[in-house]
Amino acid sequence: MKTIHIENLKFRIDAKEILHGITADLPTDRFVALLGPNGCGKSTLLKHLYRVHAVQEGRVTMDDTPLADIPLRAAAQEIGVMGQFHAVDFDFSVEEIALMGRAPYKESFEDDTEEDYALVRAALERVGMADAAARSFNELSGGEQQRVMLARVLVQEPQLLILDEPTNHLDIKYQLHILELVKSLNIGVIAALHDLNLAAMYADLIVVMKAGRIERIGTPSEIITEEMLAHIYGVNANVTYDAAGLPLVDYRTEQTQ
Repeated sequence: MKTIHIENLKFRIDAKEILHGITADLPTDRFVALLGPNGCGKSTLLKHLYRVHAVQEGRVTMDDTPLADIPLRAAAQEIGVMGQFHAVDFDFSVEEIALMGRAPYKESFEDDTEEDYALVRAALERVGMADAAARSFNELSGGEQQRVMLARVLVQEPQLLILDEPTNHLDIKYQLHILELVKSLNIGVIAALHDLNLAAMYADLIVVMKAGRIERIGTPSEIITEEMLAHIYGVNANVTYDAAGLPLVDYRTEQTQ
């Protein structure tokens, strides 16, 4: 099993420190959910893992190899990424966007093969977008674009998925569908999530962040507690447990306390 080792990771923008000495070992064969309020550093941490942000101070390694030393093509064949925003400047079709997932396996100007197109058709089918293959990506809703970007990642055939708010813009049906699909791939996942109940349902390990620091790491039943919700999110809630022992969060307002 490979492990992403993060040691004393600090990150600044001008004089503002965003990450304050993050240290953690993240397994790459389990579903790891990053939780925490907006602005806590989840996306900034993920951007270090998929190399949008260079390491300013500290270390980020995979099996003792600094991520920055792994050739980009090799990294892209192993790690798939789906971010929050999907602006596309050119008028690509849904099929063309999904085909981009094969880029790490191509030499310059190498043609797409029938095998590539078969992978695209299968991926679009899995995310419920097969009927939209010929449509313009820019004409899709935010939720539809999110599903196409996941198809592109599936076509990439990675061993680790890094997902930044993968259920953004999705209605509850597709939130469940996407996370069920990701879980069924039986590969590593590191995902920033907002919905605590979805995290409890799908994550094997939860990492809680607050104000640029990791506050706690553990299983859903260890982490999702009334005390954690009050401390990290500043909210009151009832936490109960389902038949499988997974926590269920029921938020309390002033009227329901």
